[in-house]
Amino acid sequence: MTAVFSGVFDPVTDGHLDIIRRGAAIFSKLIVAVGTNPEKAELFSKSERVELIRELVRDIPNVEVRAYEGLTIDFVRSIGGGVIVKGIRDTVDLRYELQQANTNRLAGGVETLFLLTGDQYALTSSTLIKQVATMGGDVSSLVPPLVDQRIRQKLRGQGRPEGE
Repeated sequence: MTAVFSGVFDPVTDGHLDIIRRGAAIFSKLIVAVGTNPEKAELFSKSERVELIRELVRDIPNVEVRAYEGLTIDFVRSIGGGVIVKGIRDTVDLRYELQQANTNRLAGGVETLFLLTGDQYALTSSTLIKQVATMGGDVSSLVPPLVDQRIRQKLRGQGRPEGE
């Protein structure tokens, strides 16, 4: 069965990679669907995020990374997926994702599988990582080394401070 793990992934975190690995162990195929959030400023373009994730998951043979536009449920239906995988950090995530899951099941016939994040990832978010990095903080313990390197390169190019 094909499952979809969707998100903005700006930037992709160790927590995201944990969910990708665990989802890939459950499903025959896992598509990481990279979308956008028009309400948030991008650090990386969508194509940069797709390429970063592809590089990070290249050793997981049943994972495919794709960009998409629009509603996640429409993307899932367009590729014949039957399940959406969601990582849950806390009760705030759960409350929001339960509403989405019920809507997707009732309106689109697509189920949602919730995977609880490990304790070490429960307080991590891409938004927090962007905030810390753009203020010169060290985010190397929250993202893969490749992502940390690219964040530093990106911030140097924008004339922003980078953490030590």
